[in-house]
Amino acid sequence: MKKIFQYQLFVMIVMLLASCGKSGEISKEQAEKIGVSWKLVSNFIEPDGSFEAKFTIRNGSDITLDATNWKLFFNMSPRPIQSNKTPQPANVEHINGDWYRMVASKDFKLSPGDSVTVTYTGTEGVIKETDAPLGLYFVFYDNEGKEKDIVQVADYTIEPFTEKEQILRGKRDLLAVPTAATRYEHNLAFTTLGADQLLKVIPSPVKVTSSAGTLTLSGETQVFYQEGLENEAKFLIGKLKALTGTDLPIQAGLPKNTSASAPVIVLKTGAVNVNGISKEAYKLGVDAAGVTITGSDPAGVFYAVQSLLQLAPVESYQKVQPSVVLGYVQIEDAPRFHFRSMHLDVGRNFQTKETVKRVLDLLASYKVNHFLFYTAEDEGWRVEIDGLPELTEVGAQRQHTSGMNAPAIHPAYGSGPKAYDKDKFGSGFYTKADFVEILKYAKERHIKVIPEVNFPGHAMAAIKSMEARYERLMKEGKEKEANEYRLIDPADKSVYLSAQAYKNNVVDISRESTYHFYEKVVDEFAKMYKQAGLTMDIFHTGGDEVAEGVWTKSPNVAKLMQEHPEIKEYRNLQTYFFRQLLPRLEKRNLKVHGWEEVALTKTAQGAYLANPEFVGRPVVPYIWNNVYDVDLGNRMANAGYQVVLCNVTNFYFDMSYSNDPKDPGLYWGGFVDTWDNWAFAPFNMFKTTEVNAMGKPMKEEFIGKEALKPAARKNVLGIEAQLWCETVKGRDMMEFQILPKLLGFSESAWAAERKWEFVDDDAARRKMMLEGWNVFANTIAQKALPKWSYINGGYNYRVPMPGAIVENGVLKANVELPGLMIRYTTDGSEPTAKSPLYDAPAKVSGTVKLKSFDVAGKSSRTAVAVVR
Repeated sequence: MKKIFQYQLFVMIVMLLASCGKSGEISKEQAEKIGVSWKLVSNFIEPDGSFEAKFTIRNGSDITLDATNWKLFFNMSPRPIQSNKTPQPANVEHINGDWYRMVASKDFKLSPGDSVTVTYTGTEGVIKETDAPLGLYFVFYDNEGKEKDIVQVADYTIEPFTEKEQILRGKRDLLAVPTAATRYEHNLAFTTLGADQLLKVIPSPVKVTSSAGTLTLSGETQVFYQEGLENEAKFLIGKLKALTGTDLPIQAGLPKNTSASAPVIVLKTGAVNVNGISKEAYKLGVDAAGVTITGSDPAGVFYAVQSLLQLAPVESYQKVQPSVVLGYVQIEDAPRFHFRSMHLDVGRNFQTKETVKRVLDLLASYKVNHFLFYTAEDEGWRVEIDGLPELTEVGAQRQHTSGMNAPAIHPAYGSGPKAYDKDKFGSGFYTKADFVEILKYAKERHIKVIPEVNFPGHAMAAIKSMEARYERLMKEGKEKEANEYRLIDPADKSVYLSAQAYKNNVVDISRESTYHFYEKVVDEFAKMYKQAGLTMDIFHTGGDEVAEGVWTKSPNVAKLMQEHPEIKEYRNLQTYFFRQLLPRLEKRNLKVHGWEEVALTKTAQGAYLANPEFVGRPVVPYIWNNVYDVDLGNRMANAGYQVVLCNVTNFYFDMSYSNDPKDPGLYWGGFVDTWDNWAFAPFNMFKTTEVNAMGKPMKEEFIGKEALKPAARKNVLGIEAQLWCETVKGRDMMEFQILPKLLGFSESAWAAERKWEFVDDDAARRKMMLEGWNVFANTIAQKALPKWSYINGGYNYRVPMPGAIVENGVLKANVELPGLMIRYTTDGSEPTAKSPLYDAPAKVSGTVKLKSFDVAGKSSRTAVAVVR
């Protein structure tokens, strides 16, 4: 009996030890059996403007999750989390930026085979699948609380958004729930036009005269170019080779025999003035003799080449053919604004060098001539800098860290716990050679690249990198070198939260080392420009979104303010920073561009005022804010600043196309589609900003606001589109957000003033706009978009879903870009390119599914028509 008892005791001890081991250890295979799902419950909870969501954790492993052996980390579109009104098995906590974690409550226990639901609430409605938690991973801990294993969640589901409470943002949201029926009603204003009614070129030239007859370009067509235009000639024959499969013969100089038997293409410069504008102007003629291009400068010649390429029919792009047929046409053209720009953020999510070059090709095609390259953000530093290796060794990669104060960049935007993980976009940088290659590629396309390094805010990646450098050099006993580029006051106890929910992303503006760092970076960029055969003459300093509370508990800054009593208030410190930085950049012969805050002061009540201090100096503020300060752009231009208009309601490509939950993107500034990019009156903005982000009419907001003075129109340097990339992951998603929005933007940037821009009568103006848009939208659908299926191996552009209703058994359908084909099914299957074509109301029964298709065969998502 004694032996039996001892054996039973031994078995019990072994089982107990095994049980203890399983609560503290877990294999990757077992951890991946823990499934997670997430659901947005409602945006209609109290207080108004709040949301409720829930996680469900299903334990398919053989380990028991308890109160101490796990945490779940993830990224989520940053929103303040509210305290739970009822106790939950676990709590969602904000760490920093968009980085969150779920921490078990003290009595938590989830045994194998069980599941648990954790509910939480927060502020600001959540209406997009791209808002959902992403990049989920578990961290498992040993009995001493030390991190033991990190395992990404392999089984994760985002439940669909289907109800009004999930799609609208509470009672203040006045927009309709998107359906096939709401799209149908919206699209009734548009009609399909014939090929002869379409635009020849986008953006619209100043003058186009068509005539009868066609010209055939073939492998026998010679290309002649005047001295100084070799780049433009080689660019042209490269593009024509993609269409014809043949290298057209190219020859320097102009043809001596003007009556050559075969048509020729001639590129030359000369005196060209269109609409009173000569810079970048051109004339393009296509007739029996061939193609004649005359530009006021090489850029004008280049833009004529781009117009010529657009004259080629879609069929020439679909399949290589020995010849290209062009209709006879004469075009005279010049840009409305010399400064036409697009901004690309590669800090939030990295894009490869090859992808950036594809963007530059898009910009060149639509005559956009500046590229604001946003190379440094809280979440990533993206360009190699000589002498500061930590900027890319630390600042260019994201991975799990032990906390927000670790000398590393924590996961963001779903990048996960592992640096350089496959199919993740958190880590990456451009070598110096990469950056030089991008500069050269842009130069060939007459695009000026403007680098941006954002200070004093949005600087976490730089701060973390320089802290890693500081720690390395201090360990080596090199204290002076360690402090040379340090960016923080280590004793600063200030508490703040940036617009993107960061608690540690602002540099110490009282340290000389901060300015020394910035000068070092600028000088290294200048060297790369020189290596590319260019001179860097513009640098963008960022300067936006410095949070309230910054520097208020910094001993360094307190000392600075004692030494400079003229600063008076902490809110004036950002101006102090720019005042100190500006002469250092002027000394380098740089024009200094920055977001609007660089030229603003703030009142005690938080209102922004134009700061006259930098008027007349090489300072150009970019005005993004026409949401909270609807007349800010007008006020800045009236105050004497040259401004670039970047209005969020018109030009933020990262704003979602619509409030459909599956349309990716942000929406704090509203929903921005191609119409919004096109419908912009730069000198009369109030007329074309119709509703706010919630769908509330804006007309009352403009009462008493400052209009742009006629004399200040010259201060509008140009306009810029922005693509911030919080929700943009990878090339396809980026291209989806750019196309077709870029086409509408280019029309606002290049085309001459539209007749409707100064029409005061709302109804008359609206009628004129709809007529103009109908032509533009038809041109996009029938001519422009399909070509992008073939250029550069194909781009991922957005094809809009059709609108549809079924009344009395009759299907009626339409689409916002007329000229797209609509195909449908009634048996519940997905429409394909072989499904019945909708061309007139049709009798139907059953479930009707529809898709839009272009002539290249690219389709939209599926729409479902509800019988009513």
